Amino acid sequence: MPKVRRSTKKPPNGWDIISSTIEELDIKMREAENEPHEGKRKAESVWPIFRIHHQRSRYIYEMFYRKHEITRELYDWCLREGYADSNLIAKWKKPGYERLCCLRCIQAKDHTFATACICRVPHSKLEDERRIECVHCGCRGCASGD
Repeated sequence: MPKVRRSTKKPPNGWDIISSTIEELDIKMREAENEPHEGKRKAESVWPIFRIHHQRSRYIYEMFYRKHEITRELYDWCLREGYADSNLIAKWKKPGYERLCCLRCIQAKDHTFATACICRVPHSKLEDERRIECVHCGCRGCASGD
């Protein structure tokens, strides 16, 4: 995930509705980036960043598509400015991907045997005592069938 570049343009009307939550998530993101990663696996050190990125995108998605509290203009501006991931939101709109945690979990090239991630398997299809955790983002299950 590249650094987000913010333009100097004034945000559209309605920004005050979501600004406090977005600013809190930005602070959490900065803390996660500066968190020490000694003793963690390489992949584990970026899991909090993936979670906050997902949370921020999900918040904007919910505010526009579910709650209808922000305008199309503000939603498009948030996507352009990098406050939300447009590709992830596009997947959430498709059936079967409503709970998708990150795009890496569905990219076949990142997995053995060109399949999807273990977190995409419904819990009913897994062994009862098996605890799963995605290697890429730390997700414990984002299959829509759960």
